Amino acid sequence: MSSIIAARDEAAVSLSDHGLLRFLTCGSVDDGKSTLIGRLLYDTRAILADALSAIEKTSQKRGLDSVDLSLLTDGLQAEREQGITIDVAYRYFSTGTRKYIIADAPGHEQYTRNMVTAASTADLAVILVDARKGVLTQTRRHSIIAHLMGISHLVVAINKMDLVGYSRDVFASIMEDYLEFAEKRDIDDVHFIPISALEGDMVVDRGARLDWHQGPTLLEILEAAPLAHSEHAEPLRFPVQYVCRPQASADPELHDYRGFMGQVESGAVRAGDPVIVLPSARETRVRAVHLGGEDIGEAIAGQSATLLLSDEIDISRGDMLVARNAVPTAQKQLKAILCWLAETPLDNARGYLILHTTREVKAKLVRITHRLDVNTLERLPAEKLAMNDIARVEFKLAQPIFADPYAQNRNTGAFIVIDPSSNNTVGAGMVVA
Repeated sequence: MSSIIAARDEAAVSLSDHGLLRFLTCGSVDDGKSTLIGRLLYDTRAILADALSAIEKTSQKRGLDSVDLSLLTDGLQAEREQGITIDVAYRYFSTGTRKYIIADAPGHEQYTRNMVTAASTADLAVILVDARKGVLTQTRRHSIIAHLMGISHLVVAINKMDLVGYSRDVFASIMEDYLEFAEKRDIDDVHFIPISALEGDMVVDRGARLDWHQGPTLLEILEAAPLAHSEHAEPLRFPVQYVCRPQASADPELHDYRGFMGQVESGAVRAGDPVIVLPSARETRVRAVHLGGEDIGEAIAGQSATLLLSDEIDISRGDMLVARNAVPTAQKQLKAILCWLAETPLDNARGYLILHTTREVKAKLVRITHRLDVNTLERLPAEKLAMNDIARVEFKLAQPIFADPYAQNRNTGAFIVIDPSSNNTVGAGMVVA
């Protein structure tokens, strides 16, 4: 349990990591998510002058004494009228040390699909708790979904400390309640921090009213957070998106040019590396790694590149180049955790398309093993799935896909389900071993 409790509170925070960090904010309605994001943007001076002037005027019209920072994220008119966030709002900012993409997820239970969408690409989740209310059902739900979606780092920000007199006892009590829940759900990397998004204490600046908390501020935690691909080595996964064959050219060097373009989903690829091409299982070596026509020698996870190979091999879109010593299993019977996104229920009498990396295959639902109650993690029988349901399912595929378990590789362990009649995305899945 000691690894859960405010991990590294006493340690000095390193600011050496300059990578892009994607993080999610979530919590119950009116816990202050939008205000927290507004505070981060405001105190890091990431707001343009005209945007700041606009929200100042709006705040004055509402008779407020100070700027309503939540207006920076609750951009939809419907949200402002209802006072809630009804969709995922993305915001971008930079501190000079690091760049950030923030996803502000909705708090209502009926928007579970939006929460899942936001969590699918996040490296870290900030879960807000109202200091007056403590740990609620939504707190537990969002923690479970974040954990289920592979977010290994959770920050429980106990907000509105100004409304409980900045009480250390209130903070300790809420932390104890959350720890009891987290232990039962095997959530073991949680950092606790007391904040006041409204007043700014412990968000970007420390402030003077929470001096009893010696840990880093929220921004310091974010600055030091590890990236998704940095904590354990991942094998090369390079799905081919496009085969580059230049048209007839007077340049003899381009006459036989055949490059395979795509994005490195995980691992790294270098000139000279041995690789296996799937599904043919042919072995070859990478002759060169190009980007924008230049030989860059190496490409890493998240980077787009063109690979030239030593041998002539029939390769097309949807094929995958992988590390020779770490080949994923070809799967035609796919077991997965599925979040259903569409208003039309999942129909086991219909065919669907599954898009995994750049490979699209026909799929048929074999069975729904169980539906998951995300409040209790209880497994319930189900014959169909409605919008926002999360379930363990099994698909039969017309052609194999080359997937890793989601717990091992989030990029190649994820897929989407497409309705072929409308071409709409109707489900999001995570491959299980």
